[in-house]
Amino acid sequence: MNVVFFDVETQRTFDEVGGRQNIRKLGLAAAVTYSTADGVFHRYTEEKVADLVAELKAADLVVGFNVLSFDYEVLRAYTDAQLSNLPTVDMLEQIYKRLGFRISLDKLATSTLGITKSADGLQAVRWYKEGRIQEILDYCQQDVEITRRLYEYGKQHKHLKYQDRNYRLQMVQVSW
Repeated sequence: MNVVFFDVETQRTFDEVGGRQNIRKLGLAAAVTYSTADGVFHRYTEEKVADLVAELKAADLVVGFNVLSFDYEVLRAYTDAQLSNLPTVDMLEQIYKRLGFRISLDKLATSTLGITKSADGLQAVRWYKEGRIQEILDYCQQDVEITRRLYEYGKQHKHLKYQDRNYRLQMVQVSW
């Protein structure tokens, strides 16, 4: 089974495009996938978005964090493919359904895996404006690796960990 983990980073912020309703105007700065079929990370820039879409469409399962309402929507500016119809596990969506609130990838990674992210999406936009595409790709790849590790942890242990507002360690049940 070919599971493809992926993440995208954008060229612009919501403020720059007039809000969340204009998500397709954010522009793809970079995307990274990890395919279990070949065990390799694949890196994409805007010029290679058609190759990215082809890889996603060929997957048996696509896994990401906030992919249904963010990553797929960013890509809709580049393709007519109905990405939301692909077999997809959106980890954030499943966690939100359980908890009733959103939690960041970084908070889950810190509590579950003991690792932290190296940057955030706003930093990636700044790097894009500075022409630092390599840094964006490296950061994006780290997010894909964290997503993969959290997915595998959740699949094995049936939960992920996070700290609540009072800094108490909590668990959220997952079923992927």
